[in-house]
Amino acid sequence: MDIASFRELLTPAGQALLAEAGEADISEAGLLGTASRLRERHGADLVAAALTQVRLRRRAEAKFGSDAGRMYFTQAGLEQSTRASVAAHRARRFASGLPAGARVLELGCGIGADLMARSRVGLTGDGVERDLLTAEVAGANVTAFALDGLARVRVGDALNEDPDGYAAVFADPGRRTARGRVFDPRSYEPPLDAVLGLAGRAPAGCVKVAPGIPHEAVPDGAEAEWVSVGRDVKEAALWLGGLAGDVRRRATLLPAGGAAAAGEAATLVPAGLGDPDVRPWGRYLYEPDGAVIRAHLVAEVADLVRGGLADPHIAYVTSDELCPTPFASAYEIDGVLPFSVKRLKAELRRLGTGVLTVKKRGSAVDVDRLRRDLGFGGRRPGYGAAETTVVVTRVGRDPVALLARPVARPGTADADPPRAGRAR
Repeated sequence: MDIASFRELLTPAGQALLAEAGEADISEAGLLGTASRLRERHGADLVAAALTQVRLRRRAEAKFGSDAGRMYFTQAGLEQSTRASVAAHRARRFASGLPAGARVLELGCGIGADLMARSRVGLTGDGVERDLLTAEVAGANVTAFALDGLARVRVGDALNEDPDGYAAVFADPGRRTARGRVFDPRSYEPPLDAVLGLAGRAPAGCVKVAPGIPHEAVPDGAEAEWVSVGRDVKEAALWLGGLAGDVRRRATLLPAGGAAAAGEAATLVPAGLGDPDVRPWGRYLYEPDGAVIRAHLVAEVADLVRGGLADPHIAYVTSDELCPTPFASAYEIDGVLPFSVKRLKAELRRLGTGVLTVKKRGSAVDVDRLRRDLGFGGRRPGYGAAETTVVVTRVGRDPVALLARPVARPGTADADPPRAGRAR
């Protein structure tokens, strides 16, 4: 999609075409016929632009909910954009730490998700974007939601911007190249050090970073916040100056779904604890949320559930008590065995397992291969109707397997959905 086609899409004729394309069949089977029919009355480039927007809007529903149907996207812009719930949470932090109507300078505004979220809580500001098409898309999004009086978008290079006169700076440096994701902060575009230097010239700031950022890369005086949505870690941010809290790090958990409302976020901060106790397996296994693990707050979870670690280097908490917490998924342990495929297979057959979830942490086991070896690789796997979770881990050098069942969280009919474990 080029800029000329996108601009034409914003005209009355382009909007009519976009509405028609939104009602048409753009499935793989119907796309060719839809495109051919629309090209009978419209130029090929405009039709391609309209169909691109329809496809991207449908993909964007997972991030933006019902707002996606009114927004504009580029493919890269959608992939790199902040989901609505995270942007809303971050906007509330800006609003709570700044005077009403304060101006915020955003460096690398992308398609404008954060810019719009801050405008919706009453903050004004400018978004700067180097890519001309992306800047056009961001401006169209601001207009689509009638936020023109609060937010403006302009083309520019972040490193040439002057934060003077702004109450805060928000920056979202690029973390992807043609070769994939970038993990080294020095390879961000612009590099993290340069962005922090710019943001540090304002009274307050926030810089979006990758969740895997090393703790040693967090500058003195900053607060690092890791955010998960629906128990899936999405991003991290460094809060600076007047927006930094009184803690060095925190984990924030947002519910799955659309834009989270105020009060729905659960936040865990350091409690000044030492390393968790190491103890034998208890009745319950707790799997801390990924944001908790990234923020190095496993000890706080162990304290909340009155438990400890079976292995001091693996972020599985065990306890004899059931202590519901939003910061960890709970499982009732039915058995702990030395890891053996033959033994596990026999136990699953004895339990009548028909639905198997395999989780792992601190183990090199190939989960897909293990499922096949246990008899759960075909279309009609299993030995019955029971549901079982097998957790593969280790204690010291000894590989172990736990047979467990998810414990339903209070206020829900079902237990937490299974997720693949990750080694710490």
